[in-house]
Parts: sequence; structure tokens; C-alpha cells
Amino acid sequence: MTECLFCKIINKDISSSIVFEDDDVLAINDINPQAPVHILLMPKRHLTNLEDVEESDLNLLGYIQFRAREIARQVGLDGHYRVMTNCGEKAGQRVFHLHYHLMGGKEMD
Repeated sequence: MTECLFCKIINKDISSSIVFEDDDVLAINDINPQAPVHILLMPKRHLTNLEDVEESDLNLLGYIQFRAREIARQVGLDGHYRVMTNCGEKAGQRVFHLHYHLMGGKEMD
């Protein structure tokens, strides 16, 4: 996806503050944080959102959740954090590449 912002970040065409990276997932600090800790986790393979996910993607989705927990521990969120994704424009999705927000560092309501 040549026009996808997150694909450009994954391909290193756009610089970012990388928190974690391996063959399947990239995690970066959000440039417009909504909490003291706001990290975006995205699969390196382009998926638009959860509507794009197939049953064959279940391991990847579970792995992203596991990585979110590990990153939360590394940044000191001590078991108090939020992991969420938006699916579709009406739900608040602005970048159409599946990604999860890992947020914490303050009390959230």
C-alpha cells in the first residue's frame, strides 16, 4: 500500500520513534499522545482494520496482544493500561492500517 502512512513508517520511508520491532510487528510512540504513555502497535503486513482479518490471522492478533502486555511492562505501566483499536471511520479510525493503541500512565475513564 504505497499511500498508507503506517506502511511508509514500517518501510522506514518516514521516521518514527520505535519502541519495539520484529519480523511481524512494529510499535512506535504516538506523535499525538492522548496519555503519558501512548504507543501504537501495528502488524507489518497491511490489514486495513479488523474487518480485513481472516481466521489465519488469529496467531498474529494474539501475538500483538502479547507484545502490548510486554511493552506495557517494559515502560512501567504495572498492569494498568488500555489496549484498543478503532474499526472504520465512524469509530474514529484515521489511519487505515490495523493498529492498536497502548495507553497508560494516568487514571483513565
